[in-house]
Amino acid sequence: MSKRQEGVSSMKIGFIGLGIMGRPMAKNLLKAGHKLIVLDMNKTAVEELVAAGAGSAHTAAEIASQTDLIITMLPNSPHVKTVALGEHGLIESAAPGKVLIDMSSISPGASQEVAAGLAAKGMDMLDAPVSGGEPKAIDGTIAVMVGGKKEVFDKFKEILDVMAGSVVYVGKIGAGNTTKLCNQVVVALNIAAVSEAMILAKKAGVDPELVYQAIRGGLAGSTVMDAKAPMMMDRNFKPGFRIDLHIKDMANALETSRAVGAPLPLAAQAMEIMQAIKQDGCGVEDHASIVKFYEKISNAEVTRKV
Repeated sequence: MSKRQEGVSSMKIGFIGLGIMGRPMAKNLLKAGHKLIVLDMNKTAVEELVAAGAGSAHTAAEIASQTDLIITMLPNSPHVKTVALGEHGLIESAAPGKVLIDMSSISPGASQEVAAGLAAKGMDMLDAPVSGGEPKAIDGTIAVMVGGKKEVFDKFKEILDVMAGSVVYVGKIGAGNTTKLCNQVVVALNIAAVSEAMILAKKAGVDPELVYQAIRGGLAGSTVMDAKAPMMMDRNFKPGFRIDLHIKDMANALETSRAVGAPLPLAAQAMEIMQAIKQDGCGVEDHASIVKFYEKISNAEVTRKV
């Protein structure tokens, strides 16, 4: 059964941000029968969505004037603040009944600030960051963690279901992004752990591929291992999720940790590893390239054969 057949009624939706994740997410909404008005600085991305059946707009305010639901998928907190509260932003057309679902990964504090600004005009907001990377965005199986008013979540959950394999309500506004930061800490440390294990196997003269196959079904196995270990061994660092973006998320996690008094020593170390490989020119690569830090200090390369 397709997601369209599960009972999601057609809506006219504004979609702002057509990057690696946003573009396939918007396409899935179109495939489900929703009407979209899109906006992005990348004109090629806009043209691609228009060719698929979407309309386009020049400003966020224009989109908000034509739709009651707006979804944003933007790089970081300043971009969301500008689109929502800045000149020609959503707030210029905000009104009771309109809703912003921000699916960007930003700081919880920024989500709360934007929500408060829009609430002054009667507009509700959900913070609904995602996890899963480009492949899951394409096939509509991303995980979405949502904060905001429960009644707003209940009203729009079916829209999120179109783009996702898992949609979980986690609490008040900002809770979605707090959950995403927790996710990013676990992912970063998991990739680092897989990298350490693979380089240990390589230096010890054991085929990393065989080690991976031997341990993936046990307690050490994980979604991260299955996604990233093959990439490491194939030397495939095409970005599903860039190091630069993971650094952004870790910076938000560490900032939040200091604000709430939750020391994150392992997360801080992972951040330094990513900063180091960014300096080696790997910032635009997939975060599987964390393995390159270990390869550099060990003078070895993780490949399938010893």
